[in-house]
Amino acid sequence: MSEMTYAEAVRSALAIAMEQDERVFLMGEDVGTYGGAFGVTGDLIHRMGAQRIRDTTISELGIVGMGVGAAMTGMRPVVEIQFSDFSAQAMDQIANQAAKIHFMLGGAVSVPLVIRAPGGSGTGAAAQHSQSLEAWFTHVPGLKVVMPATADDAKGLLLAAIDDPNPVVVLEHKLLYRTSGPVREGAERTPLGVAAVPRRGTDLTIVATGVQVSRSLEAAEQLAQEGIEATVVDPRTLKPLDEETIAAEAIATGRVLLVQEAVRTLGFMSEVAALLSEGEAFVHLKAPIRRLTGLDVPIPYAPQLERAVVPQVEDIVAAAQTLVREW
Repeated sequence: MSEMTYAEAVRSALAIAMEQDERVFLMGEDVGTYGGAFGVTGDLIHRMGAQRIRDTTISELGIVGMGVGAAMTGMRPVVEIQFSDFSAQAMDQIANQAAKIHFMLGGAVSVPLVIRAPGGSGTGAAAQHSQSLEAWFTHVPGLKVVMPATADDAKGLLLAAIDDPNPVVVLEHKLLYRTSGPVREGAERTPLGVAAVPRRGTDLTIVATGVQVSRSLEAAEQLAQEGIEATVVDPRTLKPLDEETIAAEAIATGRVLLVQEAVRTLGFMSEVAALLSEGEAFVHLKAPIRRLTGLDVPIPYAPQLERAVVPQVEDIVAAAQTLVREW
């Protein structure tokens, strides 16, 4: 293990993938000489060359369309969408082309395309640059969706996504890029579809995604000081979802708190709540399943309002306290 930032871990995965497979290349806006809007690609253009780190025009529809075409001809493109919000410009290519071509052509063609997209709030980028749109992508059959919460998973899951013969959307929270953590050396993959359980407790299970994983772990430490022990589950892959692990941890504690940054209405955690309600876990629950989500509003620009509309550590603590003490 070595210490890396989340951004360095993503860059390491890209470099390893390109060194191991000449079909892998990266393209997107400012990913080359500039090194990426968030500095993630860094000096890769000097290490890998301009043929494999390709700056594109400002057209998300065109960028993803080129990626779909390249993948269909046997390449392994990694497309960066500068902000996940801009995927709205490319949804026809993502949802109607990348996700469906394999099925529409009877399996004769695969689309091994990876789409990396920074998302989430906390940087003062306001309503059009701060959304959490994972529910859009998980709703589309044919797409796999990944949300790494740690530097190690940012590397391992991206390597696994590049290997996968299906289109994979990798959502990276912008606030995580500068966070650090231990990262496995070498080219070890983190399997898609396997959840992580970074903390176990006896009183409730917190299922969280993206930046909310670290916030939930911090909240769990605060809760422990007052005698409430929380399990924290990080799905890591939203689709395919590791339903067995989530259900097992829900059964173990009998109380479930689902935490996401995205807005409440039709959010990803609503699906998790439905799955738990329909399955074996339901009869083991001691309390109703509770969701803690972002408010149904566009992300504000003002820092204090931006912070107020998405769950923070203190919100997770308060929701967990209520869930345990009232049930």
